[in-house]
Amino acid sequence: MSFEGETRSDLTIAYIGGGSRGWAWGLMSDLAMEPALGGTVRLYDINRDAAEQNAVIGNRLSEREDVQGKWRYETSGTLQEALSGADFVIISILPGTFWEMASDVHLPEEYGIYQAVGDTVGPGGLVRALRTIPLYVEIAEALRDYAPDAWVINYTNPMTLCTRTLYETFPGVKAIGCCHEVFGTQHLLAQMVERKLGAGPVSRHDIRVNVLGINHFTWIDSASYKGIDLLPLYREFAEEHHAEGFEGAKKGHWLNDHFASAQRVKLDLFLKFGVIAAAGDRHLAEFMPGDKYLKNPETVREWKFSLTTVEWRENNRQSLLEKGSRLAAGEEPFIVKTTGEEGIDMIKSLLGMGDLVTNVNLPNRGQMEGLPLGAVVETNAVFRRGEVRPVFAGKLPDAVHDRVARHVWNQELTLKAALAKDATLALQAFESDPLVRIPHDKAEELFRRMLKNTSDYLPGWRI
Repeated sequence: MSFEGETRSDLTIAYIGGGSRGWAWGLMSDLAMEPALGGTVRLYDINRDAAEQNAVIGNRLSEREDVQGKWRYETSGTLQEALSGADFVIISILPGTFWEMASDVHLPEEYGIYQAVGDTVGPGGLVRALRTIPLYVEIAEALRDYAPDAWVINYTNPMTLCTRTLYETFPGVKAIGCCHEVFGTQHLLAQMVERKLGAGPVSRHDIRVNVLGINHFTWIDSASYKGIDLLPLYREFAEEHHAEGFEGAKKGHWLNDHFASAQRVKLDLFLKFGVIAAAGDRHLAEFMPGDKYLKNPETVREWKFSLTTVEWRENNRQSLLEKGSRLAAGEEPFIVKTTGEEGIDMIKSLLGMGDLVTNVNLPNRGQMEGLPLGAVVETNAVFRRGEVRPVFAGKLPDAVHDRVARHVWNQELTLKAALAKDATLALQAFESDPLVRIPHDKAEELFRRMLKNTSDYLPGWRI
């Protein structure tokens, strides 16, 4: 991929959720490394102090001589102020607080339902969606009114329903849902190629894949390296490592890293279905029946991945708060390094600085066979000047397609329930989720309790 052409130093990026201590710092780092782009980043956040701190950090970074991309960071007090005249909009927000997240993730455990992440599907993913959708309706309306021509890059989960809400509310929006989970599977395939074929070093960019499915339940039915079909090789690899898992040079790393795994779920799914599951094990497990990979903590441990607790997230947040204070005060240097995300490459492609093919979440316009039109799906797409065009991906094998379709219909029902503020519809979606394998009365009791715990974000609902 080559990015050749004019530079742009007059861009305006609006960052909704600009007080972030993860994605925002990553964006600053990627922008700092890109000499072809510059301009203004407007940081908007309901926590204005956090956004102002990030503005200090970003401006301090841009003053450094070793930084190639020069940007001015400023805060905005309203969505209108942030969005007006923006060329690009990035959305990365936390819908609610850790208190609501604790209810999402841990209250179902009282009913024997375990979730590794709780932000996409399962009881936690659904309730998170119910409080996120109203926020995205507001964002979509603001985009329509103040930045109708801007390109929008969404990183917030639940990815599918966030992106879907933008298009449902403002059909003319130019929004893309971006997720790096497929990249991890390309890295795994690259490691496999190095070991099985003696090649190397192999980059994930050397692995060509056809992507199809929905976010966090994404699949690869075609993979190649320099023209070599990798599926037969992956079958050998899966059979070799299925029992113990594959960890490369980081053996046992999953025991200490909530985001790591030994890939056992991924390998198991391939041996069952014959296509490559292309997300992290924590996410993949949540889309399958709860008695398989998430039966209890002991089962999770056997499959060699982790349940990410909200307590860990709270502790991590505290360490990031302390780091933010040090960065803003100049007491700690900002380490500039690539994040591996492709947001900057997408921006450059849309500006005409080279074409890009990568996986994104977009409404189905026929790129996924057998799934409803308009539902958000994840496939490859071609980015070029002023357009994003989905690549026709085909259809998954029936056994996988049926599982994906079930979640698609559940997501559509969740959206309908959220927009109508209808708890009866939401309960139907709740009970249809494969993780909710408990009697109706217990499912309804759990649902009502979770809904009550997030009621501050559900104005107008009868709970």
